[in-house]
Amino acid sequence: MAYYFKETSHTFNEYLLVPGYSSSECRPENVCLKTPLVKFKKGEKPAISLNIPLTSAIMQSVSGERLAIALATEGGISFIYGSQSIDDEANMVKRAKSYKAGFVLSDSNVMPTGTLADIIELKDRTGHSTVAVTSDGSANGKLLGIVTSRDYRVSRMNPDTLVSDFMTPLNKLVIADENTSLKEANDLIWDNKLNSLPIVDKNGNLKYFVFRKDYDTHKENPNELLDANKRFLVGAGINTRDYEERVPALIDAGADVLCIDSSEGFSEWQEKTLTFIRNTYGDTVKVGAGNVVDKEGFLFLANAGADFVKVGIGGGSICITRETKGIGRGQATALIDVCAARDEYYKETGIYVPVCSDGGIVHDHHMTLALAMGADFLMLGRYFARFDESPTNKISIGGNYYKEYWGEGSNRARNWQRYDLGGDKKLHFEEGVDSYVPYAGSLKDNVRLSLSKVSSTMCNCGALNLEDFRSKAKLTLVSATSIVEGGAHDVIQKETSLGTK
Repeated sequence: MAYYFKETSHTFNEYLLVPGYSSSECRPENVCLKTPLVKFKKGEKPAISLNIPLTSAIMQSVSGERLAIALATEGGISFIYGSQSIDDEANMVKRAKSYKAGFVLSDSNVMPTGTLADIIELKDRTGHSTVAVTSDGSANGKLLGIVTSRDYRVSRMNPDTLVSDFMTPLNKLVIADENTSLKEANDLIWDNKLNSLPIVDKNGNLKYFVFRKDYDTHKENPNELLDANKRFLVGAGINTRDYEERVPALIDAGADVLCIDSSEGFSEWQEKTLTFIRNTYGDTVKVGAGNVVDKEGFLFLANAGADFVKVGIGGGSICITRETKGIGRGQATALIDVCAARDEYYKETGIYVPVCSDGGIVHDHHMTLALAMGADFLMLGRYFARFDESPTNKISIGGNYYKEYWGEGSNRARNWQRYDLGGDKKLHFEEGVDSYVPYAGSLKDNVRLSLSKVSSTMCNCGALNLEDFRSKAKLTLVSATSIVEGGAHDVIQKETSLGTK
């Protein structure tokens, strides 16, 4: 006879936090959200910690190099998606790792034979007013000059005017060589009253721009997640098929941590992948595994050598695994069960294996609930897909902007490796959908707003760090009626002139 769990499977939306005593020190600005990313022994520090408890999902529609840079700037880490060729993923990791804070690759470039119309089109498309003029029109071609909004007047010039006729030529520019430090570059900008400074190599090829406005931006990001060489930390996804080739390529590319991307992690395939990595690299390569939804699954992956364990099956907004296969578990119940197993494992072995909650986050307060239930950090897909930095297109539908968002189990992604059970190398049926999510703007603004809510709630519970939060949090199940009571009800809400409520 089948085994039946006695407890009902619950989601985050069925829980609320009960406030605890808050001292005068419990202010949001005093809250620390630092959390371990990988396992560590009692009395030791983890090799990698996050400054905020957020990671981005291993998905084509979420984790590209732009989002990796933006999230690391805020203190979290992205896992570059693995459902692409090994070379493409490795190059994406390289580009994110080689990004130098304050040194910006030019995304607006023309040849001197371009026209004013080309400049206007570039500005409309990128939003950037500084355009590099290079010999071949590429971001790294030989620098011939630049065009800024001070170099032309649309109302007084013919759109067919050649760029070479109104650009600021190289001999009138202040430039710097590629060995210039960020401090030296900012000093040059200040001393020469510049808005931007081109950085060129010894052959005169454009490498980067340093912008005056980015100095303030750099100072505004105290949580940047950096390695020993002051490069952003970057993660990468792997599968259980080509790991013998993919893992070395990603390590060579500079990936700081890996994660096995699979819909279900309680399998011999994940054990084999972890064994290969441990036999080849020992503990020097950090790798997470999953996904699981109970104690057995956690213990299996922890004993197999996982540096962290992901929890969640079927709870993602684009995931239809529960609908198509009938497997999974309510995310809150799964997380509570696995975190209890983690704590028990730590007491018995002295090894702390962090738990990542993956899926089921719909509202910001769900983040807080997941952390209270024991998650060390969260992995988010839909949340990050809405932002400027995600790799998908922004489109207008009915006067509103949306971003494309699709699951790895959809026909669009066709990531058969994620659902691999050792059979044919193809996706037999969909376990994800193709969709849109409302466009939400920049990652920075949204992440800071979300985490301000988390910090505020932690203060309501009398906690100033995540470890204390887990020990002090008091959770209560809520009825369907009390969920309704929790929102605005029995009133007619006003519509403002801006169309918001």
